[in-house]
Formats: sequence, structure tokens, C-alpha cells
Amino acid sequence: MADKLAWGLLATGNIAKAFAKGLAKSKTGRLVACGSRSKENAEKFGKEFNCPKCYGSYEELLADKEVQAVYISTPHPMHAEWAIKAAEAGKHILCEKPIGMNHPEAMAIIEAARRNNVFIMEAFMYRCHPQTAKLVELIKEKAIGDVRVIHATFSFQAGFNADSRIWKNELGGGGILDVGCYTVSISRLIAGVAQGKPFADPLEVKGVGVLHPQTKVDAYAAAVLKFPGDIIATVATGVGANHENGVRVYGSEGWIFIPSPWIPARDGGKVTITVKGKNDKEPREIAIETAEFLYGIEADTVAKYLEQREATSPAMSTEDTLGNMLTLDRWRESIGLVYACETPAVFTKPLHNRPLASKSNAPMKYGKLPGLSKQVSRLVMGVDNQRSFAHAAVMFDDFFEHGGNCFDSAYIYWGGGSEKLLGQWIKSRNLREKVVVLDKGAHTPHCNPKALTAQLKESLERLQTDYVDIYMMHRDNPEIPVAEFADVLNEHQRAGRIKVFGGSNWSLERVDAFNAYAKSKGLSGMSAVSNNFSLARMVDPVWGGCIAASDPKSRAWFEKSQTALMPWSSQARGFFTERAGPDKKDDAELVRCWYSDDNFKRRDRAFELAKKRGVLPINIALAYVLAQPFPTFPLIGPRVLNETSTSLPGLGVELSAQEVKWLNLDA
Repeated sequence: MADKLAWGLLATGNIAKAFAKGLAKSKTGRLVACGSRSKENAEKFGKEFNCPKCYGSYEELLADKEVQAVYISTPHPMHAEWAIKAAEAGKHILCEKPIGMNHPEAMAIIEAARRNNVFIMEAFMYRCHPQTAKLVELIKEKAIGDVRVIHATFSFQAGFNADSRIWKNELGGGGILDVGCYTVSISRLIAGVAQGKPFADPLEVKGVGVLHPQTKVDAYAAAVLKFPGDIIATVATGVGANHENGVRVYGSEGWIFIPSPWIPARDGGKVTITVKGKNDKEPREIAIETAEFLYGIEADTVAKYLEQREATSPAMSTEDTLGNMLTLDRWRESIGLVYACETPAVFTKPLHNRPLASKSNAPMKYGKLPGLSKQVSRLVMGVDNQRSFAHAAVMFDDFFEHGGNCFDSAYIYWGGGSEKLLGQWIKSRNLREKVVVLDKGAHTPHCNPKALTAQLKESLERLQTDYVDIYMMHRDNPEIPVAEFADVLNEHQRAGRIKVFGGSNWSLERVDAFNAYAKSKGLSGMSAVSNNFSLARMVDPVWGGCIAASDPKSRAWFEKSQTALMPWSSQARGFFTERAGPDKKDDAELVRCWYSDDNFKRRDRAFELAKKRGVLPINIALAYVLAQPFPTFPLIGPRVLNETSTSLPGLGVELSAQEVKWLNLDA
């Protein structure tokens, strides 16, 4: 028994009972502990399932050193907190579906598992059953030709009860998350296998649904998914409507019907798949029989892939889970379904439910800007890649916990949406005096003092603040004398709306003229410039009006003036990853802006040095920017947490002056 995987069950509801029953029949696992919200419930569960240790809290369960893996079966909104805490406790994780309330939560859970080197899998038990493996085999061998259309349904009729988990907004009620996730997951599996991949993500998601008028969760809903390869799936779900729950797959030469796709033989036994192929006169029935319990197979799947920290398809890999959650988000968005826990009023703490604070071992470094009393993190997070408060909050919380305090936004980003999200996050966490807001305005064609003033005031409203720490003119307008810009910026500085200011995509000659005028009038000059700067030379401007500062003349100017540079695209937008290369030309922007012989030489040197240092090439590229002989505060634009994680090590790479020259082909 001692060599079997020691499981702890976090929550003791009905699904935990089903798992415990299956676990007892598994080949690889044993139940050693359970945790509930009360000691009484835990002991009642323990007595029924012969569980030796029963805890009255989830914290006690995670503190048990004997427990190696946990099965999390709390209501959906609690998955993120306890999965993250389980990862931090070093426990391997099987988390009930849906793994989180949305893609950002799923991302945070999976990133916590990666950072703590533990296994994690979303508990779609049907994906582990041999029936699903047989379905995959049939699709691969083209038993029905090329897949054309998939129909998947999973729903049930439940009497309305506002306090029931399945109807309650606060508990993630409704059909899409509860059982609609199955229909999406099998559609993505089939569409992927049909194209020789483990799964596929839809190109389009068009949903309709009916929200309950009282709790605003989906009573019933449907969606059409269009996949690559011209494969279409129709999915339907609900907690207020019955369907014929099953899966039908139509191909160019036949069809497949799975009558019991979701809970195939819970306690072992036979299930069937019906197939009508091109050469079949009549439909044929394929029987899949096993003596193993469904949840026991799931537990054994965890044990099978534990060492590699990643399940293999058709079981749920982490990338499969992320794609599934993103599709569910798109379905919910199309019907206007938002949960309370996704709003600024409720989502006021990080997902782990502890107060937001910089970690004691945070890797961040800091610097100062003339005229600004706050320290500024050497890495600045761009906030133009977030589309919802849930996404923004997860990304910003993580950056702040790693010591980052400077956030870069702009009046034009997503029509003001980025400013609003940043403002909501700062207010929800009461952080205004602990963060540095870098905001930009007066972008072409509205680059003039009057537009700057109007935009600044609107930006402050969106940001829900009285002032911006650093204000950048987003573009220059050479037709307007620098005096006019200097005068209006100083006016706003005196009024307290701006602490310090600078110019983004300004020529250094115009910066000199601006500062000379300001000095002659006893006014404040620019404290920083935000032009492009990276190890890779920008061959062609990313956007119209962009200016780079990577050339020798510009570098000399910054070194002499010691003006702070806050460069955008500091890692050359993916040029120093495997996405780029002389033979990789799928990304047209990457090719246009960064591909050149000298840049590929720099890239080769970055890869060479990264190998010697045991870091990623992007870490070397970022370290190059940080190692300049003048103040730099590079902007990074991570879209997902893993991009933040892979950027941060650049802070710890110390480059010598000789290495800096060598990387840039100066030596």
C-alpha cells in the first residue's frame, strides 16, 4: 500500500463520494485523508469511505505531509484558491471541471502548478475512459471519412431554486460551466484529432442562450463552433432543459453516435459506439467493456503521467484545458453571462485570497525618475493586452506580487478600455499610492495641446484618479513648437494632474529643443523618453510615427544626458524566441520589423550566451536593455502569466560591458 499514490480529498460532496468509490478500485491510489468545511462532515465522510484522517478545514488537509495528491471538488468559484494553495503546498492536483471560472483563473492555476513543479489535470473523467480512446481511434483511421459536423449535448432539467449551486450566480451556476464544458471539450478533441492534432481551438464561437431573470445564469444555451478544416460543431447545454444527451459525428463517408459519452460505465461494464461507415450496409455497434471504475481510471491516469507533470491526450493536458476555458469564455460573452466574482466589486483580492503584497523574494529591481518621489520598478507592464477585468486582475496581481509597480497605458488603447481596467484594478485593491501609472495621450492625428488637455482629463476619469505619475505624449507633432507642449504639460503639472512627463516616439533633437525651452523659462523638462530600444534593431517601424533609439548616436545621447529611457518592444516582440528564424516567416510583422542579417547575428549570440548562462534568449535580450550605461525601464507586454514568468529572470542576468558590446556586434 505504501507505494500507492496517497490521495487527499478537498471537499466531501457528492462528486467526492463518487471519486472515493472509484479510488478504492484504482490500481495506483489510496485514500489517506479528507478535508471538509467542518470536522463533523469530514468524519461522516471518513466513516463511509474508510478514510483514516478527517480534517475540519482544507488548510489542515494541505498541511498533511502524507498527502501527495489532492482531488479538488469544491464549487467552481473556489477551485482557483484551493488549487493554487495546493500547488504551493507541493501537492499534485486533480481539479474538478471546470478548472476555474474563466480562462484567467485557469491560467493562474496552471501557472501555480508549473512554478511549484506539481502535476495538474482537469477532471474530465470521460477523457480517461477507453471509450474516448476508441472514438479517437475511429476518427484517426477515418472510419467515417473526413469529419464535417459534430453535435454534442449535455443538459438536464432542474427545478429552480435560487439558493442551489446550479442556479446561484455567486457559485458559478448555469449550464455552460457545469456541463456545457463537456460538449466543448469533446468537440475540440474530435476536431483536433481529425487534423492530426490532440485538440483544436475554434476560429469562431457564436452562442445564444437564455439567462434566468433572477440569478442571471444560463438556464439553457447553445453555440456553433467553426474549427480549422471547415469542421463545424453545434453544442447545447442547460440546467433548465432536457436534451438527448449524446454525441454525433458526421463525416464525408458516414457517421458515429456515442449514446453515453459523459459518464461511461461509472462502476465498470459495457458501453457502445455506433458507426455507419462508407462500406457498412448497416450501422455496426462497437462494444467497449472494462471492469475498472470510471473514477478509478481517472486516478490511475494521474499516477501514469505524474512524473512528466503533463497528461497526454485524450486526457486533458494543460494547454487543452486553457483552450477549453477560453472557448467557454467566448460562449458566455456571446450571451452576456458575467459572474459576480469576475467584477471589480467582488474580485478585490488575488485568487489565492490573501492580501495583495509584493513577495519577500520578489526579483524586481527599482530606479528613480527626476521629480518623482516613488521608486519605479525596472520592468514596466504594458496594459494593452487585457480584455476583461478578470484577465487584467490576474495579470496585474501577479506582476505586483513579483515587485512590479509601474503600469503603462494610453488614451487610445482599446478605446479607453485599458485605462478603465487599470483604474478598476487599482481602486479594487486600494493601491493608488503604491503604484506608478504611466499614461500616454495626444496620439496622431490629435497631437496638439488642446487635444492633450481634453484627453488627459478623460484619462483621469477612466483611471479613477486625480493624477498620473508619468505622462507621455504618445507622438510628436513637429508642426507645433515645442514651447506649446512644454507650457501645457507644466500647467498640468502645477495643477497636480501630472507628477512628471516625457515624450514617446520623439526625436532626440526635439527633446533637446523641448528641454532647452523649459530650462530657459524655469519650467520642468522631460524626465523620460519612451522610444523603441532593444538588442534587435527595428528595421521597419512597427507602427507609423514610431522612433527607435538603438542606433549608436541615440545611445550616446542617452549616456551623455542620463535621461531615463522607457523603451517599448524591449524584447523585439518575439524575435528572440523560437517563433523567429530565417526559415520562419509566418508572422509578417516580425519579418517586416526585425528580420535582417545583423539582427540574426545578434539573435545567434543571444542564444549562445543564454545556453552558457542557463537562461532563455529573451532573458539575455532583456538583460541587454537593463545593462545600458543610462537608466532604462523596459516595457514588457505579457498576455499570459507564463510570459511574465519567462521575462522576470532577465532581471537576474548581469552582463559585463564587454558582453553588451559583443551582443550588439560592437566587439
